[in-house]
Amino acid sequence: QVQLVESGGGLVQSGGSLRLSCAASGSIFSLNHMGWHRQSPGKQREWVATITSGGSTTYADSVKGRFTISRDNAKNTVYLQMNSLKPEDTAVYYCKSFQMGLPTSWGQGTQVTVSS
Repeated sequence: QVQLVESGGGLVQSGGSLRLSCAASGSIFSLNHMGWHRQSPGKQREWVATITSGGSTTYADSVKGRFTISRDNAKNTVYLQMNSLKPEDTAVYYCKSFQMGLPTSWGQGTQVTVSS
């Protein structure tokens, strides 16, 4: 099982930026696809972005052009750079690790709050 620890959340004003980090252990990180999801109060968890083991990226329409997912395999870490933040980006952000045929792992989440 992969262990994931997120960090970097906080309070930021609308239009500001934050960078989230997710440190992984317990597996060969470079083989894992990694993703970010988020969950706002009263809403279902939603997908934000994915980066494959090969480095290909995809984004939800709501964050495309503002968020960038990246990975550093040497540091076993995936990042989410969030720019031009909006109040509707306020949520708990979760890191996810997945690989075909293996259980999906989730981090504990990090709170992002964007004030208007």
